[in-house]
Amino acid sequence: MSPTPPRRLRLGMPKRMFSQVLLMQVAIAAGVAVLATGLFLAPLSEQLDDQAMRRALAIAQTTAAQPRLAEELKSTPASADGPVQAEAERIRKASGAEYVVVMNVHGTRWSHTNPAEIGGHVSTDPRSALSGREVMEIDSGTLGRSARGKVPLRDTDGRIVGAVSVGIEYDSVRARLIHAIPGLFAYAGGALAVGALAAYLISRRVQRQTRDLAFSDIAGLLAEREAMLHGIREGVVALDREGRIRLLNDEARRLLGIGDEAVGQPLDTALGEGRTTDVLAGTATGTDLLTVRGQRVLVANRMPTDDGGAVATLRDRTELEQLGRELDSTRGLIDALRAQDHEHANRMHTLLGLLDLEMYDDAVEFIGEVVGDHRATAEQVTEKIHDPLLAALLVGKATVATERGVALWISDTTLFPDRLIDPRGLVTIVGNLVDNALDAAAGTLHARVEVELRAEGRTAVLRVRDTGPGIPAEQRELIFTDGWSTKKPPAHRKRGIGLSLVRRLAERQGGSARVSEAEGGGAEFTIVLPEALAEPGLAPEPTPGLVLKSAATTVNEESR
Repeated sequence: MSPTPPRRLRLGMPKRMFSQVLLMQVAIAAGVAVLATGLFLAPLSEQLDDQAMRRALAIAQTTAAQPRLAEELKSTPASADGPVQAEAERIRKASGAEYVVVMNVHGTRWSHTNPAEIGGHVSTDPRSALSGREVMEIDSGTLGRSARGKVPLRDTDGRIVGAVSVGIEYDSVRARLIHAIPGLFAYAGGALAVGALAAYLISRRVQRQTRDLAFSDIAGLLAEREAMLHGIREGVVALDREGRIRLLNDEARRLLGIGDEAVGQPLDTALGEGRTTDVLAGTATGTDLLTVRGQRVLVANRMPTDDGGAVATLRDRTELEQLGRELDSTRGLIDALRAQDHEHANRMHTLLGLLDLEMYDDAVEFIGEVVGDHRATAEQVTEKIHDPLLAALLVGKATVATERGVALWISDTTLFPDRLIDPRGLVTIVGNLVDNALDAAAGTLHARVEVELRAEGRTAVLRVRDTGPGIPAEQRELIFTDGWSTKKPPAHRKRGIGLSLVRRLAERQGGSARVSEAEGGGAEFTIVLPEALAEPGLAPEPTPGLVLKSAATTVNEESR
């Protein structure tokens, strides 16, 4: 069996965000400390050189200002025990300079630290000082490298008789620089330690906020989030603590009918005022809240986040609501057929009894009355309402009303032509309001529902009155709000959509929907639809399949 190969030590960046952030911040702090130290040392050396040269120049100026020095230079020879050498040495020892050299106009030394150099020519060019200029420089001479200051020496008449050169030992300047470095490094080290501590505290905070994830994990989560947000069939809207939109996925844009320009805007600016804005903002509370946006029925849920914002999800229930309305329509048709079947069975039993009793004339009369009553009901509707869809709807509703013990009346003032531009929309409105009125009036004394349909030019006016308990004044606007209902919802869906759709259908055509108290009690709904009728003589184009679809669009789930 072959031995296991030794594992290689791999050096590289740590994987955890905490370690990476800490390492990067410490490296940045160290780099800044080194850079700051270097930037401080570079001008410090120049400053020390400048200070040494200025000090040398000041000593030279003080020496040249001695009143007897120029006269002694002219009147005495250059010697180690002469008065010029004595005065120069006194000044050198008092000032701490490396040398104080006094020379004549020919560059011959009258003084020097080393007496053997007296009488010799200076080692550097004295012409600048002898020409009347003051000189500061770093140069090398017989005593080595030094910071120098040179000034002209003048007599009492102002004539240049020589020059004074003073040198400051350069090693002392360098020693001052070197002496300053440990203190500077100590300050830099202290700053680095504080920076490292701050980096550690910041990294710990980042670690808690990111739950100790690695950068690769965060990148993976972001990629998964983008794929999930744009792949799911639910709308997702993220809000910040100020109520501004900070994220929208593709489905939310589709359901709300807004684009990327809405990101960063407040909800009321992006969506406008309404229930959808209230639900997303958290003004309306609860779970699975219904709202209508455009032609879509949405179910919204809102979850607050730790940073004070919120995430809302939106589901499209338009198709489900349509299926529910079709189911309700089917149930309405079944109820009507059941009522007709029950009534038909009673009539057949009556007819059979008359035949068994051989009362043939009475049987014929009974059949005529039955057929006449049904025909009278249909004729009463079609005489006043010429649109076939509305007439068929009201004939069916009359049968259901009879079984529920409610009288369905067509108002005497009703007269409606067959010029509807959108019959389907008006059928939806009438079906909703009649069903609501039947629900409200059923079980009351002298239960009655009255329908009035009129044409005023091209404007359609609909009124539906009932003898129910009515609607309190403070609730007359709430009943048109998405999701508001006092009825117990059926199993297949929620209530609170129909009346909202009625108002939206009316407002979409520039009309209105309102409710008031009917004469004698109950509720009266008034719908005004401008431009709902074609001009007289211009028949609207037929819509294929309109009858079947109109029956399916009747919404009967509303309550007050």
